[in-house]
Amino acid sequence: MKTNHAIIENVSRRDFLKKLGISGGALVLGVQFSANLAAAAINQTAEGAVFSPDVFVSIARDGQVTIICHRSEMGQGVRSTLPLLVADEMEADWERVTVDQALADKKYGSQNTDGSRSVRKNYQKLKEAGAIAKTMLQQAAAKIWQVSPAAVKISHHKARLKGTPQILDFADLVEIAAGLPVPDRSQLKLKTEAEQKYIGKENMDLLDGMKIVTGNTVYGVDVQLPDMKIAVIARPPVVFGRVKSFDEKAALSVKGVIRVVKLPDPNPPAAFNMLGGVAVIADNTWAALQGREKLNIQWEYTGKAAANAKYDTQQHFTQFEQSLKSPTQVVRNRGDFAQAEKDAAKTITAQYKVAGLAHATMEPPSATAKVTEQGLEVWACTQAPQSAQGNIMRTLGIPQDKADTIKVNVTLLGGGFGRKSKPDFVAEAAYLAKNTGLTVKVIWTREDEIKHGYYHSPSLQKLTGTLNKNNQVTGWHHSMVNHPIGSTFDPNAKTAGSADLGQGDILYNIPNIKIDLGDTETFMRIGWLRSVTNINNAFAACSFADELAHAAGQDPKEFLLSLIGPDQMVDFAKDNYQYGNYGEPINQYPADTSRLKGVIRLVADKAGWGKKLPKGQGMGIAAHRSFLSYVATIVEVSMKNGKLKIEAIHSAVDIGKALNPDRIRSQMEGAAIFASSLALYGEITAKQGVIEQSNFHDYPIARMSDIPEIHTYIVKSDALPTGIGEPGVPPFSPALCNAIFAASGQRYRDLPLKQFNII
Repeated sequence: MKTNHAIIENVSRRDFLKKLGISGGALVLGVQFSANLAAAAINQTAEGAVFSPDVFVSIARDGQVTIICHRSEMGQGVRSTLPLLVADEMEADWERVTVDQALADKKYGSQNTDGSRSVRKNYQKLKEAGAIAKTMLQQAAAKIWQVSPAAVKISHHKARLKGTPQILDFADLVEIAAGLPVPDRSQLKLKTEAEQKYIGKENMDLLDGMKIVTGNTVYGVDVQLPDMKIAVIARPPVVFGRVKSFDEKAALSVKGVIRVVKLPDPNPPAAFNMLGGVAVIADNTWAALQGREKLNIQWEYTGKAAANAKYDTQQHFTQFEQSLKSPTQVVRNRGDFAQAEKDAAKTITAQYKVAGLAHATMEPPSATAKVTEQGLEVWACTQAPQSAQGNIMRTLGIPQDKADTIKVNVTLLGGGFGRKSKPDFVAEAAYLAKNTGLTVKVIWTREDEIKHGYYHSPSLQKLTGTLNKNNQVTGWHHSMVNHPIGSTFDPNAKTAGSADLGQGDILYNIPNIKIDLGDTETFMRIGWLRSVTNINNAFAACSFADELAHAAGQDPKEFLLSLIGPDQMVDFAKDNYQYGNYGEPINQYPADTSRLKGVIRLVADKAGWGKKLPKGQGMGIAAHRSFLSYVATIVEVSMKNGKLKIEAIHSAVDIGKALNPDRIRSQMEGAAIFASSLALYGEITAKQGVIEQSNFHDYPIARMSDIPEIHTYIVKSDALPTGIGEPGVPPFSPALCNAIFAASGQRYRDLPLKQFNII
């Protein structure tokens, strides 16, 4: 892959076909939802017609291969991994591959880049796309040489006639290959692991790496268009607040301010809708900000907004406590916990609290929109381009059959973590462009991003464990309450439900398990954040496992292994639990206890678990399955005079087939840093419905000095690939707090750990 090909480029269909020289006989392949559709598409394209593929690969007349990346790049390396699947399978020379970023279009299938799904949802069909290309190139060479395709080997952008020195470049094969029928999927022979040249190999370059570190890329905030104006918006401090009055003249008196626009008043549900307020549009960012300061907006709160304006996070924790006393919904039930509690030789109870959290992406949301002859064109740092397109259409009242009039270009994302899958900010830019006729970039400041986000809910969890006289765990009761994500889409939703619970289910072999949920009202926008409710569920479950180990007088690692029990595929249905399994079939992606135990043993071995440590130092361990992946983490800390220092972080990860080891390690390192921020500093609170934090001074994130060297150990596996962007987050916080206990003898059950000075 040449550096000048490592770009994000959005092109129209017409320009794309012109670029690849379709009229001169380029080869365009589509991965369709059925083989029949694929065959029709390739034949039509050979004749010059337009087709609608899912994910596709194209070869131009000069042999240059273009692969479309239909997922958003936000630092996780998706542009460096998904195209490799195609290039490897088709034997393309990576130096002759261009990766183009897809526009929003339903023809690609889902483009949502969240849930750690990009690889597992596209692994098979992208490999098949490459195999189809290779097979057709092989057949084209066989026609030229008038031999059987079996006599042709495709290798490194060339066709080679076996037993001879004859070689043909991809460029020599394009015109003939473009006219061939697409082979049936059943005829494809995919590469074995031994035959792979890119997949699973070390030191594959980050596709956009050099351009990123030299500032030669385009993020959402970087977009520049002719005659573009800048907009900032004064949004209601309380969700669903409305504008009562504002001083338009004062804002317009600021040099550079050209328009003041009142946005439509918001109504429940929040969904991905605009928050309302007043936009100030100016020639530059400074003028827009100064104009916003002079608006002197008076807000009014009625209906749901009035209820929201009474919300106080700290006071509401008392409501959480009351809710846990009378849970409304039992979502998992095994055996008879009540009887286990009666028969117990020892009962342990603990309560865990996790604060509300913000995404705090390095690049706050930003989107640019302009009116075109066809409709509207947008550039945005979005994780969900199709959702952004749909949200624009709903905002502007555009019918569904006019989707092709809304063009959404995807830039690089300076972090996403789930925030940028919610396209309210894209709707704002579209609304302002449509209603003013101007080309408008909407910029969210850091304060906007912290005060008006979609938050990870604060949570409270109570656990009770029972042990018999042999110190074996006989019962586990886990009660939890948090503002449900569903409340963002249904104002009447009060219970987290099995979807939230499924983000962090336990695989412990305990005869009596009861898990239940409490109700709560919700007063702000709640949305998924990296690893979702795994954050609080795993913190409680993995911390409590450590507490039970010490109550039993056993080594935490050995106790954890015994708690998981024998090798088995956990059958959640036996517990009357409707487990979602991250949307995947449980028979294809089973909850395998042997794999969870495998990462525990691996990380313990690599980190030197059990080694003698100096006084004031300790190691903590936690293990968790999330997003179908298995991660065990050991954190080593030292404590002196009330000061905490993280000495080392070790993680072992089993994500099935490891496609890009460098990206796996980078994601695990990023997850550790992200989780450190949450555990040490992360806290969002509201008073009278208004978010109290505003920037990094009162919502800090981890600094370089907080983080030691991070070690990642990858399990070699032939299992289907799973997710890596999020699974590294959940085990960190409990491992950290378990390590603090080992070092100090003090248990800490509330996050963040504000009582410590971090060194």
